[in-house]
Amino acid sequence: MRVISGENRGRKLKAVNGRMTRPTTDKVKETIFNMIGPFFDGGSVLDLYGGSGGLGIESLSRGIDKAVFVDRASAACQIIRDNTRLCGYEECTQILQLEATRALDKLSENGQHFDLVFLDPPYARQHIQKDMETLLQKNMLSDRAIIVVEHEENVKLPDVLDGRLIREKYRTYQGQTAVSIYYFQPEQGSDSVE
Repeated sequence: MRVISGENRGRKLKAVNGRMTRPTTDKVKETIFNMIGPFFDGGSVLDLYGGSGGLGIESLSRGIDKAVFVDRASAACQIIRDNTRLCGYEECTQILQLEATRALDKLSENGQHFDLVFLDPPYARQHIQKDMETLLQKNMLSDRAIIVVEHEENVKLPDVLDGRLIREKYRTYQGQTAVSIYYFQPEQGSDSVE
């Protein structure tokens, strides 16, 4: 597992041992960033099921300013700490060892908003839609927000959620992994965040 592009291009990252995480393969990661970027002019990213931190770190390497990583496992949080230190990103990252729902509550209470969100839960796939609904209900998305969902191909997600999240891109890999990319459409006259 490595950083594919940007200022840390080619840097190898540590992976979490065992079967508790499913790291995004380099090939899928490269395709995701070609679909959404591939580079950014600032902004903030939320990697809600952080694992090894590969997606959030890739975003930082490609120009995102700040990253929040969430994982419920202490081993994963330690690997994320190690990987962000390896890449020189300690100052611009926040790592929360919490279950995803509790983390969203805490981030919302702190008034945090995100331009890019990665949802790749290795467990409880029914959480994907609930997580997206929570991000909408708690007004945690900036006007230009993108949500990237990595999921099993047999998981069916809506094309439109609450009239404000529109799935504009969908791709499958090797008949198992799928990526759905949602773009946030703020309501006209809403108090959404720039």
